[in-house]
Amino acid sequence: MYLKAFLFAGTVCLICELVLDNTKLTPGHITSAVTVIGALLSFFGIYDKIVAWCGAGATVLIANFGHMLYSAGVAGYAESGILGLFSNLLCSSGIAIVSVVVFSFVFTMIFKAKD
Repeated sequence: MYLKAFLFAGTVCLICELVLDNTKLTPGHITSAVTVIGALLSFFGIYDKIVAWCGAGATVLIANFGHMLYSAGVAGYAESGILGLFSNLLCSSGIAIVSVVVFSFVFTMIFKAKD
């Protein structure tokens, strides 16, 4: 399981690094693209199979954020219709957003930025 997780996450990181090095895309563009790709893979039912195959290797990537947003939107739509689609988006992905903000704050307090 560890090998599968490492190979999958490493392959995704390698592809993103190659795109970053060989195109004029910025890290923000690549991050957004990978998030959208995660949502599209979730739409086609592929991302759940990837998570089942490689476990945490797929859940730590930014693509998982797109998967979480898509899944929460579908669940909200099933419960409350079109308004649920928007109101449920941050329910399951809220922990990811809060974690990023908290860890970013902690690391900025610990480390000094390069000039």
